[in-house]
Amino acid sequence: MENIPDSFRDLLTAEFATLATVGKWGGPQQSIVWFLAEGDVVKLSLNSSRLKTDNLARDPLCSLVIEDPKNNYRYLELRGRATLEPDPDYTFADKVGAKYGADLRQHDLPGDKRLVATIEVFRARGYPSDG
Repeated sequence: MENIPDSFRDLLTAEFATLATVGKWGGPQQSIVWFLAEGDVVKLSLNSSRLKTDNLARDPLCSLVIEDPKNNYRYLELRGRATLEPDPDYTFADKVGAKYGADLRQHDLPGDKRLVATIEVFRARGYPSDG
């Protein structure tokens, strides 16, 4: 696991990130996502019925880009491998919801399940260069 550069750690409190997964046809599929970061660990609460969840279950390689909301030319890219775990009681989803002032249950249809995607970062780079 690679550490996130200190000079870009402030971006871990941003509201949104872009998650890129590998589609079943082999190309990229991107989604804007909510996320939480604790240290160098970044986690997402995903709905089981979404394409990005299917993609990660099939191929866990992914990239997460967090743009600086104050400077669109500054961003952090995290490349890694996601592991998916069930979140049946919405324990993690509630943490994400607290950050965003939302109840994620309201975003789910009957039969949908919540999963926690934990990204194991093996490349963390910022732009402009972090050295």
